[in-house]
Amino acid sequence: MPIRVLVVDDSAFMRRVVGDAVSSQPDMELIGVAHNGLDALVKVEQLQPDVVTLDVEMPEMDGLTALRHLMVRYPRPVVMLSTQTQEGAVTTLRALSIGAVDFVPKPSGSISLDFHKVREDLLNKVRIASRARVRGAGPTLTPASKPVGPTERTPDDTTWNRLVLIGSSTGGPRALGSLVPALARDGRTAYVVIQHMPAGFTRSLADRLDSSSALNVREAATGDRLAADTVLVAPGDFHLRLSPLGVVELDDGPRVHGVRPSVDVALESVAEHFGSRAVVSILTGMGQDGAAGAVAVHQRGGYVLAEDESSCVVWGMPRAVFERGVADRVVPLDAMAEAITSALAAGAHARA
Repeated sequence: MPIRVLVVDDSAFMRRVVGDAVSSQPDMELIGVAHNGLDALVKVEQLQPDVVTLDVEMPEMDGLTALRHLMVRYPRPVVMLSTQTQEGAVTTLRALSIGAVDFVPKPSGSISLDFHKVREDLLNKVRIASRARVRGAGPTLTPASKPVGPTERTPDDTTWNRLVLIGSSTGGPRALGSLVPALARDGRTAYVVIQHMPAGFTRSLADRLDSSSALNVREAATGDRLAADTVLVAPGDFHLRLSPLGVVELDDGPRVHGVRPSVDVALESVAEHFGSRAVVSILTGMGQDGAAGAVAVHQRGGYVLAEDESSCVVWGMPRAVFERGVADRVVPLDAMAEAITSALAAGAHARA
């Protein structure tokens, strides 16, 4: 059966080019178009599409408002089309936290005359979305309180003795929005997040996580050092590696598994330099990025966690780790923070 797609955009031009792209695929069927959020809700109820492509900026009812209603009333996979501005990145992260499966940035604004640059990316994400597990509206994050006073660490305080690397892809921003705020400060653990995302969006992801977490979260830059109670998020379109001293090295070398940043690239350096001091957590995502790196870390005495299929949007990356036989535990997302904490405690006990 072909994937039945509804295209939602206030631009007639964009409805046509996105609709034509969908119609050209033998495994897809364009079942309708909608010109704003209100129209989209009516069409979703009438046509029951498998996947919705949804523009963010629309009159009468914008994409975010429509998405909130959609996730409550007719939950289904949604791929957002967003602008590459800073404001667009913030809105996109909100959409992913509400329940959108993924997004495609329009290369030249709301009416993208060079849509051909992202055409294949959109079609691939529609295919992935059609297989995704959608859970409907999620809880709104309550910002965690950051400690104040003399106990708060400064960015220059690099004291740490355990490293947690979290890797994710499709469904990852929402999963990270649940996991990172659940992690507590312990004064000794440094964190790195590798989320498959294009340039321009990872800073907004880091800012959003920082606002809801007791940990300090920021986008990584070349020369940054690992620090206790700090999460460094790999910037979009750059691979991240760590030096033996825990210094961040970024490069725009060839994509690995078709992505940059790659979890495997980061884990190669983690395995080489930190081995038994590392805990790896592989969350929801398509493909197998992170599996080879998890094997390398595991072989050097590190601890590997994989998200259970029951909570994944796409059980691809965690499944690859599980099938390699190196997952020390497989746990659902709501148990991942506790699993990380337990792994850290076990490591500390083993060294005592």
